[in-house]
Amino acid sequence: MVEVRFYDNVDDALLKFAVIIARSNGKWVFCKHKKRNTYEIPGGHRENEEAIIETARRELYEETGALDFSLTPVCVYSVTAPDNFDGQETFGMLYYSDIRRFDEELHSEIEKIVLTDELTDSWTYPLIQPKMIEEAKRRGIL
Repeated sequence: MVEVRFYDNVDDALLKFAVIIARSNGKWVFCKHKKRNTYEIPGGHRENEEAIIETARRELYEETGALDFSLTPVCVYSVTAPDNFDGQETFGMLYYSDIRRFDEELHSEIEKIVLTDELTDSWTYPLIQPKMIEEAKRRGIL
């Protein structure tokens, strides 16, 4: 069973990921990884010595090509899953971004981005990422 929790804050050292709910011109922005047939919210792992906000900026650029964007913290999230990190609770920072301009090509493992009026029904992480969007709505960010 996958459990997702939300917090106002935790110790910065616990934050291992940044995930960014992104929109552009009123449309949702989703990524399609080259090795998958599903869609996901941009995000990824924090590098050593990297500030979590820099992780969010880097991942947003790498996965969407975002060049001009706002970035707003939403909250801390955690995921606990028996098949992930030995069942340990892992933490990340959830952000919201409004992307105003994209690079012409992607420079990562992402095959393409999709801008859509509706949320996807083909999630890579269906037990996690829809909950993140609901939490951002609950907090008045979306």
